[in-house]
Amino acid sequence: MGGIGDVVFKKVDDATDATEGTSIGPEKGDRFTVSFLLLLFFYIDIFMLKNVNNCCVAKLHARGVAKRLGVKDGLIYLSGLPSMTYEDSDQAVFFRQRRYFYYLSGLNTPDCFVTYHIKTDCLTAWIPPPNYGRSVLYNGQNPTPEEIFAISDFDSVAYNTELRGALSKYAHREPGKIYLLHDFQFSAILETITWPTGETTSLHSIGSRFDVNSLMPAMNLCRAIKSPYEIKCIRKACDVSALAHKNVLRALRQISNETHVEAIFHATCIFNHAKRQAYGVIAGSGTNASLLHYGTNDADFDQKQLMVLDAGCEWKNYSSDITRTFPLNGEWTPEAKEIYDLVDQMQRECIAMVKPGADYRIVDRHAHKVAVRGLMKLGILRNGTFQEIYEAGASTPFLPHGLGHYMGLEVHDVVETSSTSLLPHSHIHSPDFRASETTMPSYAPAILEVNHVLTVEPGIYFNRDAFERMYLKDPVLKKYINKEGLERYYPVGGVRIEDDILVVEGGNEVLSLVPKGEEALRIIREGGEGF
Repeated sequence: MGGIGDVVFKKVDDATDATEGTSIGPEKGDRFTVSFLLLLFFYIDIFMLKNVNNCCVAKLHARGVAKRLGVKDGLIYLSGLPSMTYEDSDQAVFFRQRRYFYYLSGLNTPDCFVTYHIKTDCLTAWIPPPNYGRSVLYNGQNPTPEEIFAISDFDSVAYNTELRGALSKYAHREPGKIYLLHDFQFSAILETITWPTGETTSLHSIGSRFDVNSLMPAMNLCRAIKSPYEIKCIRKACDVSALAHKNVLRALRQISNETHVEAIFHATCIFNHAKRQAYGVIAGSGTNASLLHYGTNDADFDQKQLMVLDAGCEWKNYSSDITRTFPLNGEWTPEAKEIYDLVDQMQRECIAMVKPGADYRIVDRHAHKVAVRGLMKLGILRNGTFQEIYEAGASTPFLPHGLGHYMGLEVHDVVETSSTSLLPHSHIHSPDFRASETTMPSYAPAILEVNHVLTVEPGIYFNRDAFERMYLKDPVLKKYINKEGLERYYPVGGVRIEDDILVVEGGNEVLSLVPKGEEALRIIREGGEGF
């Protein structure tokens, strides 16, 4: 590539120079712990954990984004996460690659950049140069261009020290815009580009060369529809997480603290090469199960009824997100069984509604309708007709979160932004949507399409603090909530059941094959021999 010299590495058939068409490139618990670590992995179903080939899809993703941008020329520029240390420390910050960058590069190394020249279809990785001196002793060597080519489908690889010159050359010689993800990147990249001495170019004219509004919506549209490789990665993450959930069930009668649950889950995932969790493990027992994002995970089981275990690992940065609720002693109390059966009904009916063209807000609304009918039958909601109670939003205190979300490189993945995928604003705010309107998160799906991956995770919770401080004081809601009836259910804490769903032609596929209900109870009762 012109202007960079010998530091650019290209594939043999991609030799276009930057000056010619410009390819810019370039105790019981203690005893159990010992036994568990020694014997846990006899229970790994090897046949479930099939290898996921490191398929190269960065170029495919780049072309898809360019198509969504709707332009024939231009340069897409993305920066990976730089090397960082904690404040007042020499220890490196836990590295988690920027997801937009990873989508277009597949690189899980710090201090990298990626560019895609739309006109010439040239995808370039900009990597850190070789380490020298003591840094090699401490940190090893950076990936070489040959190693990058071996795991990717880049057209060229160059050292990041040459990026400034390449960007400057593009800015001066090419008419296409430079597409950035965020507006704050404009000033940083402006300083990177070297402007010729004596050139009198206004900031306005320079700014017109950059587009900071189009790239993220285009990438969101692409990221929402998963490629076959992405589905394989998500499926693998679900398989490993399923083993971890099963191992918790097998060990449950021999452990005594939430910490043990977290340890078992982590150990299983790490043993199977899934070293990172998509989010912090939620292992809430008793009333802790009423906290949606509980993460302390240090309470003894004592005589508590249930546990909500919400946990999922990543595989190649792709997430899983699975929740199961089960009795700690393997037997339901009457109250716990009533609530579990209600949530199970909610989930089964909602999953059956997931298919191409379905409006996920209607699915969410259906969950609230099932919840209202069930809670009325139990006498927890009263003093009104079904329609009155539903339209008042009286199910919201019990189901205060959305039914689900997209899942992918983020556990709460990006949402599409095309106008065709969202409901008209006036329709969303019609009376029939009031029960779920306040619970639908900004990352919730709307109109479902083939190869969407999403969660379906209804729940019913009895959070005493929330009821006494908020809901029982609400002038509308308190009329319908049976305060005395709540006392029977506070010890239950909460129930949530969550699965990861792939939208396919004509319906859906459940990716998270984790035991639930009677099958889970059987595993708890049988336990694991030798533990």
